[in-house]
Amino acid sequence: MAYTNTSSVTHTPSITRLGEAVAELRARYKTYRLYRDTLDGLSALSNRELDDLGLSRSELRRVAEEAAYK
Repeated sequence: MAYTNTSSVTHTPSITRLGEAVAELRARYKTYRLYRDTLDGLSALSNRELDDLGLSRSELRRVAEEAAYK
């Protein structure tokens, strides 16, 4: 009795993988920019303005992370 085994391997072209990597980097940079812009904007507020928002300076990084990454 004879057995045959056929398998095929499909390779993703390098240019496609490169394009996906570039798209991923762009998405990460966009998220990072949102984080930095949020943190910079909150940091520019006075202590009184932060108090009006119910925030303290120690919370700014957490708030910026939530805005950008969640």
